[in-house]
Amino acid sequence: MAITYSGLYLKTRKELKEAGSISPDLAARELVCCASGKSRENLIRDGGLYVPPEIESKVAELTRRHLDGEPVAYIIGEWEFYGLSLKVSPSVLIPRPDTEVLVEKAIEYLKRQGPCRVLDLCAGSGCVGIAIASQIQEVKIVLADCSDAALKICGHNIWSNSFSGRVVPVRADALEEPDQRIGLFTCIVCNPPYIPSDDIENLDSSVKDFEPRLALDGGADGLNFYRAIAEKWRPALHPGGRIFFEIGVNQVHDVSLILRVNGYGEIQHYDDKNGIPRVVTGMRYPDI
Repeated sequence: MAITYSGLYLKTRKELKEAGSISPDLAARELVCCASGKSRENLIRDGGLYVPPEIESKVAELTRRHLDGEPVAYIIGEWEFYGLSLKVSPSVLIPRPDTEVLVEKAIEYLKRQGPCRVLDLCAGSGCVGIAIASQIQEVKIVLADCSDAALKICGHNIWSNSFSGRVVPVRADALEEPDQRIGLFTCIVCNPPYIPSDDIENLDSSVKDFEPRLALDGGADGLNFYRAIAEKWRPALHPGGRIFFEIGVNQVHDVSLILRVNGYGEIQHYDDKNGIPRVVTGMRYPDI
């Protein structure tokens, strides 16, 4: 029986909802848009039109993949973050709303700094640095990651969002001391791997089975990257500059202490929309 685009969306949403999907409305819309090649606006506009059988079959196939655990973002190859459309792949984490707190607090700080350089360390898709670039015109941003596959995603997202003149991808390992040629920065933003190694197997299958372990595993206690970055990347931060970390649940005190013992002060933390501490920031004190 022929079905309209609106009917196909409703059918898909019902199937996802009955299967326990967290966001059946969003998932159904994105899967139908992907299979049909329509934008969200065109899907609404064409809601009364009948769906060709091959598109209906493709929606069914994509829905099965999602019900088997594959995240919608990886199925469609892109995701929205901070109002930007970003390419994603299994080489990078899917941008999440919680990370917008990191972006917002860095932007608040940078608006008071004037023209300067910003480093997005452990950049992944580049979502944090590119979001900052979209809001502050006078900053220049380096997206640094140790994964060549992630840097290709960064390069695409820089180009597709028209930031080629102000944002550049650079290969760098956050666990190692930076090459001096990378220069100095007024601000470092970082959403590092912070899941304790033994906890990864307890994550939802859509995360542990599909998202890159390299971007999840923070070592035995989840703090390996905070220790390494606070110590080894301190020379890349101007005295008086700030580092902003996204953190996991129950890590606020540990990360604050790591910053303090590595020569950072004026340490602050900020909660996400659920009241969970999500960002810790510290200012690099001048060397004595």
